Amino acid sequence: MTTNEKYERLKDIKTENMIWVIYIVIIIMSWYANSKEKKYILYNDEKNRKEYQKLMTLIFSILVIFYYYFAKDSWEDFKKLNANDTNKKKGLTYASLMASILILISGLIFLGIAITDDEISTEIAFN
Repeated sequence: MTTNEKYERLKDIKTENMIWVIYIVIIIMSWYANSKEKKYILYNDEKNRKEYQKLMTLIFSILVIFYYYFAKDSWEDFKKLNANDTNKKKGLTYASLMASILILISGLIFLGIAITDDEISTEIAFN
């Protein structure tokens, strides 16, 4: 690994660490959203339903941004592959790209559900 490659990888790790901190905030927001959903279910409180839906839309909007970042990063790694790379590296890089794209698609689907499900009848959760 060259010095430049090491620098780039360390830069990526720094960005990923920031994302993990934001994930912790998202977990707390999800817990809070669940309390709003619970109040809506128990008391049929319209205000809590709207707050729950707004929170879920915000959560999945943030997640889609993260999923896009990881998909883009996987795409960049895929484009860097060359003929000298091992079949194992090529296969794993391709698998990572496919997984990242599928996660992005799932995030977009969940975001669409969060935005359109006015009755909050569909259970959605990020993984």
